[in-house]
Amino acid sequence: MENLVNIFLALQAPVAMLFVSRQLMHYFQLESYQFQGYFRTLWRQKKKVIVPLLLLTAVHIAAYLVSTYFIYQTHDIRTENPEIKRILYAGISFLLVAAMGFLLRRQAKSAPAKKPFVVTSRVKRLYAVHLIVVVGIGLLIGFAQMNLLLLLLYFFYPLLLPLVVALSAVLALPIEKMIFRMYFKDAEKKLLQNKWLIRIGITGSYGKTSTKFVLNTILSQKYNVLCTPASFNTPMGVTRIVRERLQPSHQVFIGEMGARHVGEIKELCNLVHPEIGILTAVGPQHLDTFRTIERIEKTKYELIEALPEDSYAVFLNDDGIVTRLYEKTEKPKCLVGREGSEVWAEDVQVSATGSSFMLCFKDGEKIPCETRLLGEHNILNILTAAAVAKYLKLTGDQIARGIAALQPVEHRLQLLKSAGGVTVIDDAFNTNPRSAKKALDVLKAFPGRRIIVTPGMVELGAEEEKYNEEFGSYMADCVDIAVLVGKKHTAPIVKGLQEKGFKAENIHVVSSLDEAIRLNQTMLRSGDVVMYENDLPDHYSEG
Repeated sequence: MENLVNIFLALQAPVAMLFVSRQLMHYFQLESYQFQGYFRTLWRQKKKVIVPLLLLTAVHIAAYLVSTYFIYQTHDIRTENPEIKRILYAGISFLLVAAMGFLLRRQAKSAPAKKPFVVTSRVKRLYAVHLIVVVGIGLLIGFAQMNLLLLLLYFFYPLLLPLVVALSAVLALPIEKMIFRMYFKDAEKKLLQNKWLIRIGITGSYGKTSTKFVLNTILSQKYNVLCTPASFNTPMGVTRIVRERLQPSHQVFIGEMGARHVGEIKELCNLVHPEIGILTAVGPQHLDTFRTIERIEKTKYELIEALPEDSYAVFLNDDGIVTRLYEKTEKPKCLVGREGSEVWAEDVQVSATGSSFMLCFKDGEKIPCETRLLGEHNILNILTAAAVAKYLKLTGDQIARGIAALQPVEHRLQLLKSAGGVTVIDDAFNTNPRSAKKALDVLKAFPGRRIIVTPGMVELGAEEEKYNEEFGSYMADCVDIAVLVGKKHTAPIVKGLQEKGFKAENIHVVSSLDEAIRLNQTMLRSGDVVMYENDLPDHYSEG
């Protein structure tokens, strides 16, 4: 009987913690299971993390103190069925704390999430290890000879949950590495066993996803193409796509290669073994992990270094880092973007409905093209894809048809129509300084009253405030009304707007995207153009 009482009391906190762990697991998943990112997220979201844990701790302590009072009273006073009553008091305490944990989990689960928690096989394995760790530590503390230190540890055990989740992930890591290497080798074998498969890698600080979809559409005029969908650009994501979707009938594989740390592009190249490489840009993106532009440059160039000697490397001329990397590359290569390069555009006409231009190649071929994609920067993406298409022997007609068939990528300058004659431009995908300015250029080209809704930019490390202030300054000449989401994130944008003399009454700072939408509903009129620029992930929100 005594043991049963102790078990109830020892497990009340661990069981409740298992319910609350869901939110922390979600943060871990959003950060691609990277420990550094996980702890950064915990710091950013400390209010959302600490408040539930404090509440759980308070209920846990109160339930323990009250239950032990009645347990010892029953023990000391002669009463009917004392052992049963002691177990009952301990059981009630256990259920109260567990119920609190369940309610906190339910509250977290009900909160709207832009990227919902997905219970993958990896998450299930992590939960299994986490269960053993949480319960194991709880039982050790609960059954240990109680002194003041252990009692305090028992009382405040729920507050250690973020560290316990991290410990569980550390213990699960060897298993995950073993499983991943097995899947990785299987995907690599599958890619290499088709000796006729053309393997293309695309990387860059920005522009890689758009270029990937453009290239896929154009090459599909001649080849059976498989490209990685959406933002499946990590070793784990690319491995999964290859294993699940690559078929012997595929003639071309296009792999987008993203990175947040030095060496990650090299790892992807060890999987894909690309024979064509595209470098779109090198700039301030993920500075919170890379720290410096030099480290970004080194990482992106890993793709070009991994190409075989008889490969083909395509660079987008930026008169900066990418151009310099082109110049130092000794493998077969191509520079696109400006007149005099291998590929460029002439007679460019950009409008609110798309663009037309003359696609020019250094060999003298010229192809008239039209596209529904918005913005001059998308023409650069097209030029990069056209260079690869030319290299792979597509005809001019095939290239032109592919360009005409291009559809806007979801959340990347996607033109939508809403009720009441209002035009909506959805550019909500994670943005960066260069892309943000290009988006503003697109918005500026539209007639009517121009409204931007944005939370600003993140993942820019120590430079974040500077870039957001510059964003605000540039915005002042492109929009009529600025709706800014999140007081903290957008303070530098407000500063940039004010320095350019932007009218204060046309700056609206709101707490959430929902509030921004409600505000727009009250002030929008026919002919207005609204651009939604960037949408912060859940673990960056200011809630």
